[in-house]
Amino acid sequence: MTTYIVVADAARARIFTREALTLTEQESLVHAEGRLHEGDLVTDRPGADVHESNSTSARSSGEEGAASKHENELFAKQVASHLYNARVDNSLEKLIVVAPPKFLGLLRDKLDGPTQKLVIHTLSKDLSKASLTDIQTAVRDLR
Repeated sequence: MTTYIVVADAARARIFTREALTLTEQESLVHAEGRLHEGDLVTDRPGADVHESNSTSARSSGEEGAASKHENELFAKQVASHLYNARVDNSLEKLIVVAPPKFLGLLRDKLDGPTQKLVIHTLSKDLSKASLTDIQTAVRDLR
């Protein structure tokens, strides 16, 4: 019985399989835009005149973080799609998801119903840059 363990944040998802309590990293999905700051994701507003002195920023218009949130949602959807394909291919039987709170919520929302039913544990923690040993220790008792 194959257990998938997804360890993710907004910029990277590491996908492991666990057989007899041994983790093997199968794949790593990278979303570089997830590491960018809001200002790096947003271009100048349309029609902005360089001579304008009373310009408004995205922050003052109530759209603070909109581009970052959108990028995070896109990546969560990509990870969910990958898990969907694994489930459809019958290689995913159980699922453990480890991610920081905000991304964990986004990822849960993007999983389809049948894949959600395979989630046996979630861990609200950022281990995306952790060593294999640290990840193995964190999920050892989650079965």
